[in-house]
Amino acid sequence: MIGATTENPYFEVNKALISRSMVVKLEPLNEEHIFTILKNAIKNPEGFGEYNINIEENTIKKLSTISNGDVRTALNALEIAVLTTQMDKNGAINITDEVIKNCIQERKQIFDKNGDSHYDNISAFIKSMRGSNPDAAILYLARALNAGEDPMFLARRIVIAASEDVGMANPNALVVANSAMQAVNMVGMPEARIILAEAAVYVATSKKSNASYLAINKALEDVQNMDTGEIPMHLRNAPIKDMENLGYSKGYLYPHDFPGHFVEQQYLPDKMEGTKYYIKDENCTQ
Repeated sequence: MIGATTENPYFEVNKALISRSMVVKLEPLNEEHIFTILKNAIKNPEGFGEYNINIEENTIKKLSTISNGDVRTALNALEIAVLTTQMDKNGAINITDEVIKNCIQERKQIFDKNGDSHYDNISAFIKSMRGSNPDAAILYLARALNAGEDPMFLARRIVIAASEDVGMANPNALVVANSAMQAVNMVGMPEARIILAEAAVYVATSKKSNASYLAINKALEDVQNMDTGEIPMHLRNAPIKDMENLGYSKGYLYPHDFPGHFVEQQYLPDKMEGTKYYIKDENCTQ
Protein backbone atom coordinates (compact mmCIF):
# COMPACT_ATOMS: atom_id res chain seq x y z
CA MET A 1 0.00 0.00 0.00
CA ILE A 2 1.30 3.43 -0.94
CA GLY A 3 -0.22 6.58 0.53
CA ALA A 4 0.45 10.30 0.36
CA THR A 5 -0.47 13.10 2.72
CA THR A 6 0.27 16.79 3.12
CA GLU A 7 0.03 16.36 6.91
CA ASN A 8 2.79 15.18 9.22
CA PRO A 9 2.30 11.38 9.16
CA TYR A 10 3.85 10.99 12.62
CA PHE A 11 0.92 12.93 14.06
CA GLU A 12 -1.92 12.18 11.65
CA VAL A 13 -1.43 8.49 10.70
CA ASN A 14 -2.18 5.57 13.02
CA LYS A 15 0.98 4.82 15.04
CA ALA A 16 0.71 1.07 14.49
CA LEU A 17 0.65 1.66 10.74
CA ILE A 18 3.54 4.13 10.86
CA SER A 19 5.71 1.70 12.82
CA ARG A 20 5.41 -0.77 9.94
CA SER A 21 5.87 1.75 7.15
CA MET A 22 8.71 3.50 5.38
CA VAL A 23 8.12 7.26 5.46
CA VAL A 24 9.55 9.23 2.54
CA LYS A 25 9.54 13.02 2.68
CA LEU A 26 8.85 14.64 -0.68
CA GLU A 27 10.58 17.98 -1.15
CA PRO A 28 8.89 20.87 -2.99
CA LEU A 29 9.90 21.56 -6.57
CA ASN A 30 12.52 24.26 -6.89
CA GLU A 31 12.45 27.16 -9.33
CA GLU A 32 14.58 25.34 -11.90
CA HIS A 33 12.17 22.40 -11.94
CA ILE A 34 9.16 24.65 -12.47
CA PHE A 35 11.02 26.70 -15.10
CA THR A 36 11.68 23.49 -17.07
CA ILE A 37 8.06 22.33 -16.74
CA LEU A 38 6.75 25.70 -17.95
CA LYS A 39 9.06 25.72 -20.96
CA ASN A 40 7.96 22.21 -21.86
CA ALA A 41 4.31 23.19 -21.46
CA ILE A 42 4.75 26.12 -23.85
CA LYS A 43 6.29 23.88 -26.54
CA ASN A 44 4.33 20.66 -26.01
CA PRO A 45 1.30 20.19 -28.33
CA GLU A 46 -0.59 18.67 -25.39
CA GLY A 47 0.10 21.85 -23.47
CA PHE A 48 0.19 25.27 -25.13
CA GLY A 49 2.18 24.22 -28.18
CA GLU A 50 -0.73 24.97 -30.50
CA TYR A 51 -0.49 28.67 -29.60
CA ASN A 52 2.04 31.14 -30.95
CA ILE A 53 3.39 32.36 -27.61
CA ASN A 54 6.04 35.04 -27.17
CA ILE A 55 7.43 35.06 -23.64
CA GLU A 56 10.92 35.93 -22.44
CA GLU A 57 12.86 33.49 -20.28
CA ASN A 58 13.10 36.09 -17.51
CA THR A 59 9.30 36.23 -17.39
CA ILE A 60 9.11 32.43 -17.13
CA LYS A 61 11.68 32.57 -14.31
CA LYS A 62 9.61 35.16 -12.45
CA LEU A 63 6.55 32.94 -12.73
CA SER A 64 8.63 30.03 -11.45
CA THR A 65 9.64 32.11 -8.44
CA ILE A 66 6.26 33.47 -7.40
CA SER A 67 4.59 30.05 -7.63
CA ASN A 68 6.70 29.06 -4.60
CA GLY A 69 7.20 25.41 -5.45
CA ASP A 70 3.61 24.76 -6.57
CA VAL A 71 3.68 23.78 -10.24
CA ARG A 72 -0.12 23.80 -10.43
CA THR A 73 -0.14 27.49 -9.54
CA ALA A 74 2.45 28.20 -12.22
CA LEU A 75 0.62 26.25 -14.92
CA ASN A 76 -2.74 27.75 -14.00
CA ALA A 77 -1.30 31.27 -14.20
CA LEU A 78 0.27 30.50 -17.57
CA GLU A 79 -3.01 29.08 -18.87
CA ILE A 80 -4.93 32.17 -17.74
CA ALA A 81 -2.33 34.38 -19.40
CA VAL A 82 -2.60 32.49 -22.67
CA LEU A 83 -6.40 32.41 -22.74
CA THR A 84 -6.97 36.04 -21.69
CA THR A 85 -4.29 37.81 -23.72
CA GLN A 86 -5.36 39.16 -27.10
CA MET A 87 -3.35 38.03 -30.13
CA ASP A 88 -1.45 40.70 -32.02
CA LYS A 89 -1.93 41.26 -35.75
CA ASN A 90 0.50 38.44 -36.46
CA GLY A 91 -1.48 35.97 -34.39
CA ALA A 92 1.05 35.92 -31.55
CA ILE A 93 0.23 35.99 -27.84
CA ASN A 94 2.72 38.27 -26.08
CA ILE A 95 2.99 37.43 -22.41
CA THR A 96 4.83 40.04 -20.35
CA ASP A 97 5.75 40.40 -16.68
CA GLU A 98 2.68 42.58 -16.20
CA VAL A 99 0.41 39.93 -17.72
CA ILE A 100 1.83 37.27 -15.39
CA LYS A 101 1.47 39.57 -12.39
CA ASN A 102 -2.22 40.09 -13.15
CA CYS A 103 -2.78 36.36 -13.60
CA ILE A 104 -1.17 35.17 -10.38
CA GLN A 105 -1.84 38.29 -8.27
CA GLU A 106 0.65 37.55 -5.52
CA ARG A 107 3.33 35.07 -4.52
CA LYS A 108 1.69 31.89 -3.29
CA GLN A 109 2.74 31.19 0.28
CA ILE A 110 2.92 27.55 1.33
CA PHE A 111 1.56 27.88 4.85
CA ASP A 112 -1.19 25.86 6.47
CA LYS A 113 -2.36 27.53 9.68
CA ASN A 114 -3.16 24.11 11.14
CA GLY A 115 -0.22 22.15 9.76
CA ASP A 116 3.53 21.71 10.13
CA SER A 117 4.35 24.89 8.21
CA HIS A 118 2.42 26.90 10.80
CA TYR A 119 4.44 25.45 13.68
CA ASP A 120 7.73 25.60 11.78
CA ASN A 121 7.23 29.26 10.92
CA ILE A 122 6.22 30.35 14.41
CA SER A 123 9.12 28.35 15.85
CA ALA A 124 11.51 30.15 13.50
CA PHE A 125 9.92 33.50 14.43
CA ILE A 126 10.40 32.93 18.16
CA LYS A 127 13.94 31.57 17.78
CA SER A 128 14.93 34.52 15.58
CA MET A 129 13.80 36.97 18.28
CA ARG A 130 15.62 34.90 20.90
CA GLY A 131 18.71 34.83 18.70
CA SER A 132 18.71 38.65 18.32
CA ASN A 133 18.15 38.59 14.56
CA PRO A 134 15.51 41.24 13.75
CA ASP A 135 15.71 40.63 9.98
CA ALA A 136 14.81 36.95 10.30
CA ALA A 137 12.09 37.78 12.85
CA ILE A 138 10.52 40.27 10.43
CA LEU A 139 10.66 37.77 7.57
CA TYR A 140 8.84 35.05 9.53
CA LEU A 141 6.37 37.62 10.83
CA ALA A 142 5.65 38.68 7.25
CA ARG A 143 5.20 35.07 6.12
CA ALA A 144 2.73 34.46 8.92
CA LEU A 145 0.74 37.61 8.19
CA ASN A 146 0.72 36.93 4.46
CA ALA A 147 -0.71 33.48 5.14
CA GLY A 148 -3.53 34.89 7.25
CA GLU A 149 -2.19 34.11 10.72
CA ASP A 150 -4.17 35.63 13.60
CA PRO A 151 -2.33 38.87 14.60
CA MET A 152 -3.25 38.31 18.25
CA PHE A 153 -1.58 34.89 18.18
CA LEU A 154 1.61 36.56 16.95
CA ALA A 155 1.29 39.32 19.55
CA ARG A 156 1.05 36.74 22.33
CA ARG A 157 4.20 35.03 21.08
CA ILE A 158 6.06 38.34 21.27
CA VAL A 159 4.84 38.88 24.84
CA ILE A 160 6.11 35.42 25.80
CA ALA A 161 9.50 36.06 24.19
CA ALA A 162 9.79 39.41 25.97
CA SER A 163 9.35 37.66 29.32
CA GLU A 164 11.11 34.36 28.70
CA ASP A 165 14.07 35.47 26.60
CA VAL A 166 14.62 39.16 27.36
CA GLY A 167 13.51 39.08 30.96
CA MET A 168 15.45 41.17 33.46
CA ALA A 169 18.03 42.18 30.84
CA ASN A 170 15.42 44.72 29.67
CA PRO A 171 12.17 44.55 31.67
CA ASN A 172 10.73 47.30 29.44
CA ALA A 173 10.47 44.73 26.62
CA LEU A 174 7.49 43.15 28.39
CA VAL A 175 5.85 46.57 28.69
CA VAL A 176 6.37 47.22 24.97
CA ALA A 177 5.15 43.75 23.98
CA ASN A 178 2.06 43.94 26.16
CA SER A 179 1.23 47.43 24.86
CA ALA A 180 1.65 46.12 21.33
CA MET A 181 -0.74 43.25 22.00
CA GLN A 182 -3.37 45.67 23.30
CA ALA A 183 -2.85 47.97 20.31
CA VAL A 184 -3.14 45.08 17.85
CA ASN A 185 -6.41 44.07 19.49
CA MET A 186 -7.78 47.62 19.15
CA VAL A 187 -6.45 48.49 15.69
CA GLY A 188 -6.57 45.21 13.76
CA MET A 189 -5.10 44.53 10.34
CA PRO A 190 -3.60 45.84 8.16
CA GLU A 191 -2.12 48.49 10.49
CA ALA A 192 -1.45 45.85 13.16
CA ARG A 193 1.45 44.65 11.03
CA ILE A 194 3.37 47.84 11.94
CA ILE A 195 2.76 47.37 15.65
CA LEU A 196 3.81 43.72 15.51
CA ALA A 197 6.95 44.59 13.55
CA GLU A 198 7.97 47.27 16.05
CA ALA A 199 7.48 44.95 19.03
CA ALA A 200 9.28 42.04 17.34
CA VAL A 201 12.26 44.23 16.44
CA TYR A 202 12.38 45.64 19.99
CA VAL A 203 12.45 42.15 21.50
CA ALA A 204 14.97 40.87 18.94
CA THR A 205 17.39 43.77 19.51
CA SER A 206 17.15 43.74 23.33
CA LYS A 207 19.76 42.13 25.54
CA LYS A 208 18.72 38.67 26.65
CA SER A 209 18.42 36.92 30.00
CA ASN A 210 16.41 33.83 30.89
CA ALA A 211 17.31 34.02 34.60
CA SER A 212 13.68 34.51 35.71
CA TYR A 213 12.53 31.70 33.40
CA LEU A 214 15.07 29.30 34.89
CA ALA A 215 14.24 30.46 38.42
CA ILE A 216 10.51 29.73 38.25
CA ASN A 217 11.06 26.40 36.49
CA LYS A 218 13.48 25.24 39.21
CA ALA A 219 11.16 26.43 41.98
CA LEU A 220 8.18 24.64 40.42
CA GLU A 221 10.24 21.47 40.13
CA ASP A 222 11.10 21.64 43.83
CA VAL A 223 7.51 22.38 44.86
CA GLN A 224 6.22 19.42 42.82
CA ASN A 225 8.87 16.91 43.90
CA MET A 226 9.95 17.67 47.47
CA ASP A 227 8.83 18.99 50.82
CA THR A 228 9.78 22.68 50.72
CA GLY A 229 9.03 23.23 54.39
CA GLU A 230 6.83 25.51 56.44
CA ILE A 231 6.54 29.26 55.97
CA PRO A 232 8.54 30.99 58.75
CA MET A 233 6.26 32.23 61.52
CA HIS A 234 7.50 35.84 61.31
CA LEU A 235 6.36 36.01 57.66
CA ARG A 236 2.85 34.79 58.36
CA ASN A 237 -0.09 37.16 58.55
CA ALA A 238 -1.68 37.89 61.92
CA PRO A 239 -5.04 39.60 61.35
CA ILE A 240 -6.19 39.02 64.94
CA LYS A 241 -4.47 39.28 68.34
CA ASP A 242 -4.92 35.62 69.17
CA MET A 243 -2.82 34.68 66.17
CA GLU A 244 -0.06 37.01 67.32
CA ASN A 245 -0.11 35.20 70.65
CA LEU A 246 0.56 31.97 68.75
CA GLY A 247 3.65 33.51 67.17
CA TYR A 248 2.23 34.60 63.84
CA SER A 249 4.14 37.63 62.48
CA LYS A 250 6.25 37.78 65.66
CA GLY A 251 9.74 39.10 65.03
CA TYR A 252 9.08 40.38 61.53
CA LEU A 253 11.42 43.22 60.57
CA TYR A 254 9.80 45.90 58.40
CA PRO A 255 12.48 46.77 55.78
CA HIS A 256 11.38 50.39 55.40
CA ASP A 257 12.30 51.03 59.04
CA PHE A 258 15.95 50.38 58.23
CA PRO A 259 18.63 52.31 56.30
CA GLY A 260 18.40 51.70 52.58
CA HIS A 261 14.99 50.06 53.14
CA PHE A 262 16.71 46.73 53.65
CA VAL A 263 17.35 44.41 56.57
CA GLU A 264 18.67 40.87 56.72
CA GLN A 265 16.16 38.29 57.88
CA GLN A 266 15.06 34.78 56.94
CA TYR A 267 12.52 34.52 54.14
CA LEU A 268 12.88 30.93 52.91
CA PRO A 269 11.53 28.00 54.92
CA ASP A 270 14.09 26.31 57.18
CA LYS A 271 14.33 23.33 54.83
CA MET A 272 15.08 25.61 51.87
CA GLU A 273 17.40 28.08 53.57
CA GLY A 274 20.33 28.92 51.28
CA THR A 275 18.55 27.79 48.10
CA LYS A 276 19.20 29.97 45.04
CA TYR A 277 16.62 30.18 42.28
CA TYR A 278 17.21 33.55 40.69
CA ILE A 279 20.82 33.77 39.60
CA LYS A 280 21.48 37.18 38.13
CA ASP A 281 23.58 37.20 34.98
CA GLU A 282 25.66 40.05 33.55
CA ASN A 283 22.87 41.19 31.21
CA CYS A 284 20.31 41.70 33.98
CA THR A 285 19.42 45.21 35.05
CA GLN A 286 18.37 44.13 38.55
